[in-house]
Amino acid sequence: MTMRGSGQPAAATQDLPESLGYSIKRRLLGPPLINEQLAEERLSKPLALGVLSCDGISSAAYGSEEILIELVQVLGYTAAFAVLLPMTGVVLFGIALVVLLYREVVSVYTRAGGSYVVARENFGPRVAQVAAVALLIDYVVTVAVQTAAGSAAIVSAFPQLSNIPVIGGKIVLIIAVIAILIMCYGNLRGVREAGRTFALPTYMFSASVGLMIVVGVFRQVTTGLPRAPLGPGVYCNGCHGHPGSGLLTLGVIFVLARAFANGGSSLTGIEAVSNAVSALRPPEGRNARQILVIQGSIVAFLIAGISWLAHATHAVPYQSGYPTVLSQEAKLIFGTSVLGWVLFYAVQAGTALILFTGGNTSFSGFPYLASFVAEDSFLPRWLTKRGHRLVFSSGIIVLTVVSLTLLIVVGAVVNNLIPFYAIGVFTGFTMAGFGMARYHRRTKGPGWRRHAVISIIGGIYTGLVVVIFAVVKFTEGAWLVVVVFPLLVVAFIRLNREYRMESRVLERIGTRGKPPEPPTYARRTVYVFVDAFDLATIAALRYARSLRPTTLRAVHFVIDRQHADALAQDWVRAHTGITLDLIDNPDRRLDRAAAELVSEEAALPGVGVTVVLPRRSFTPLLGRLLHDHTADKIAAAVSQIPHAVATIVPFDVRNRLERLSERNGQLTEEPRQQLVNDRGRADSAPAPGTPGLTPATQAPPGSKAVLPPAGAPVSSAAGGSRRFPAPQPLRPIASLTRGERATVAGRVRSIEIRPAEQNTVLAYEIQDPTGHLTALFYGRSHIAGVYCGSRLRLRGRVGVENGQPVMTNPAYELLATGEPP
Repeated sequence: MTMRGSGQPAAATQDLPESLGYSIKRRLLGPPLINEQLAEERLSKPLALGVLSCDGISSAAYGSEEILIELVQVLGYTAAFAVLLPMTGVVLFGIALVVLLYREVVSVYTRAGGSYVVARENFGPRVAQVAAVALLIDYVVTVAVQTAAGSAAIVSAFPQLSNIPVIGGKIVLIIAVIAILIMCYGNLRGVREAGRTFALPTYMFSASVGLMIVVGVFRQVTTGLPRAPLGPGVYCNGCHGHPGSGLLTLGVIFVLARAFANGGSSLTGIEAVSNAVSALRPPEGRNARQILVIQGSIVAFLIAGISWLAHATHAVPYQSGYPTVLSQEAKLIFGTSVLGWVLFYAVQAGTALILFTGGNTSFSGFPYLASFVAEDSFLPRWLTKRGHRLVFSSGIIVLTVVSLTLLIVVGAVVNNLIPFYAIGVFTGFTMAGFGMARYHRRTKGPGWRRHAVISIIGGIYTGLVVVIFAVVKFTEGAWLVVVVFPLLVVAFIRLNREYRMESRVLERIGTRGKPPEPPTYARRTVYVFVDAFDLATIAALRYARSLRPTTLRAVHFVIDRQHADALAQDWVRAHTGITLDLIDNPDRRLDRAAAELVSEEAALPGVGVTVVLPRRSFTPLLGRLLHDHTADKIAAAVSQIPHAVATIVPFDVRNRLERLSERNGQLTEEPRQQLVNDRGRADSAPAPGTPGLTPATQAPPGSKAVLPPAGAPVSSAAGGSRRFPAPQPLRPIASLTRGERATVAGRVRSIEIRPAEQNTVLAYEIQDPTGHLTALFYGRSHIAGVYCGSRLRLRGRVGVENGQPVMTNPAYELLATGEPP
C-alpha cells in the first residue's frame, strides 16, 4: 500500500507544469519567500539615522539652489545673493519647527504610519484621507525629484554626457528613468532598506559636503574664494552687465514668497522617522526623538553652509539643472589638483547616492501606507497583498508607473517638479500638527499646554506653506495638485462607501442572532449549456453528473440551425444518456435566454438550479482576441436569479492539444466511452449523506482508517493539557508505517473543519520535506495559536486514511519560528 507520505505524490506535484508568467517571475525575482521569512529587524540609532534620514538630508543638495532660482530671475544678480541668507534663515526656522512637531508625534505614536495615523486617531478615518492623499502624492513626487536631482549630480560630474548625439539633451531624464526602473526591480526582489548599504550614502554625503563647507569657510577667511563663471543657460537677471530690477520691484513680496516656497523643499523627508518608529530598538519613542534632533541638525548645518558658500562664490543655477550649485561650489573650493578632483568626485558621488537612496525610501513608504489605507477600506484591498518576495508588489508597481509618467510629462528638472512636491508634504505636516494639538487637548497629560502650543505653531507654519505654494506656484503645475487632491480624497471616501455597502450585504453568518438555516431543496435541477460536443463539453457533463441532481439536462440555444443540427447528430452518436434540449434564440441574446430558462425553473417551489458552463481556456492574449467569454456573461446573468447558481468548468485547450499531439493527433472514442462508464459508476455509488459514511470514515478499497467513531471522547493530549512526551527522535513522514507510534514535526499546510454526526473534526495537514500527514482532533473546531504556516511537533499512533498517514488526537507542541524541532 502506498501512502501520501511516501513521496510519490510529491513527485507527481513536481511534474505539474508552471505557467510562463510564473516562470519568468521566478527567474527575474528569484524563488518565492514564505511567510516565516517576514522577520522584523530592529535598527540601532546609528544605522537608523543612516537609513531613515537619507530622504531628509538629501534635500539639502537642492534646497539652496531652489531659493536662488526664484531670486536671481527677478531681484537680480546682486540682490539675490543679499537676500539668500535671510531667506535661508527662515527655512532653518521651519526645519526647527518640523523637528519639534514630529518629536511630539513619535512621543505618542510609536508605530508606523506617521501623520496618517495621527489624523485617523484624532479626526477619524474620513478626514485622515486628506493626510493619506498628501503622503501618497509626496511619495510619488519624491521619486521623481530625487532621481532627477541625482541624475543632475551625475551629469554635473561628467558634463561630457550632455554632448552625446541625439540623447544628450535628454540625458538627465534617461538616467532618472533607468534609476527608477532599477529601484522598482530591486524592491520587487525584496531588497531591504534596513542595512548598512543603505546607510552608507547618508554618511558619505554628510561627511563630504561637511568637509567642503569647512574648507570653503577656511579658504574664505584666509585667501578668499573665487567667483563662479557664468555659462549659457543660467537663471539670472543682470548677470552680464545689465542691472536687475533689485529690491524695489513691485512684486518683491510675491518673489520672496516664491523663494520661500521653493526653499521649503528642504524640509521634506524629515518626517520619514515617524513612518518607521516601530523599526527602531526600544525605547522606540526616545530613540526616534534623538534621531530627529540629529537629523534636523545635520540638515540645518548643510543648508546653512551651502547657502553661505553660494553667497560667497555667487554660484548661479542653470535652467537645464546642471551643473548644480553644489557641484560649482565643490569645484571652486577644492580646486584642480589631484586631491581636489578626488574630493570633488567624492561630493558628487555622495550627492548622487543619497538622492537615489532617498528616492528609494518611497518604494517602501508608499506600498506600506497604501496597505494601511487599503486595510481601512479606502483603497483597493489588493494593495494589502504581499507578493512573490513578501513585498507589496502592487504598490511598488503603481508607484513606478505614476512616478515615471510624472517624470516623462514634466521633465527631469527639479525646479519643474517642486510645485508638485511641497503641497503634499506640507499638508501631511499640517494634519500632524493639528492632530497632535487635538490629542493633547483631549488627553491633557503632563505639560499638555506646552506640547499643544508647539503642535499648533507647527501646524500653522506648515499650513501657511501649503497656501503659499498653492498661490505662487499655481500656474507652474500646482494647479494640478490643487485640482487632483480633493478629487482623490472624494474618490477614497466613495470607495470606502462601496466597501461598507458590500460588507453589509456580505455580513458574516451568525453575527446577528441565530445563523440562518442553509437552504434545502426537494429537487435539484442542473443545466449544462453546450455549444459543441467536444472534450470541454464532456468534462462539464462529468462534473454535472457528479452533483447527483434530480434532473440533468443539456441545453443548446440555437442561433445557427446548421450548427445545431450537427451538434444533435454528434449527441446521438455519443450515447451520453443525457437529454439535449435545442431552444430557439432568434434575437441571439444568449445571456437573456439563459436567464429566462433558469428563472422559470427556479420559480418552482422546492427547486434549486445549478448551471454548468464549459469554458475553453486559451493563452490570455490569444483567448481575448479569439473568444468573447460567453460563459462569463451567462454566469453573471444567472447569478442574479434567486435559488440559482452558475459554475464554470474550465478546460485548458492548449494543454490538451499538446497531449493529443503526443498521441499522433488521433482523437479516439475513449473520452466518450469514459463518460458512459462514469455514468454507470455514479448511478451505483451511494448518495452523499448515507448513514455510516462520514467524511472522516470513508476510505478507499484495500485500506483501513484507524479512527475512532464520530463523537468519541477527546484525550487530554488533544486538548493540549498533557505535557509533550520527552524528546523522541523525529521520523520523516515518508517513512511512517501504520500502527507504529512516532514523533514528527512540520509546517501546517492546510486546515479543514469536517462535520461529523453532531460534532466536528479538526484536520491539520502537516508537511515536512518528505511528505504530508493529517492530524485529526475530534470534538475541536480550532486550537489556539495554530494557523496555516505554524510549525508543530506531533507524537501519536500512525493510521491511514485514503492512502495518507494520519494521527488521531496526537500530543502536540507549537514550535516558534526558527526553533529546531
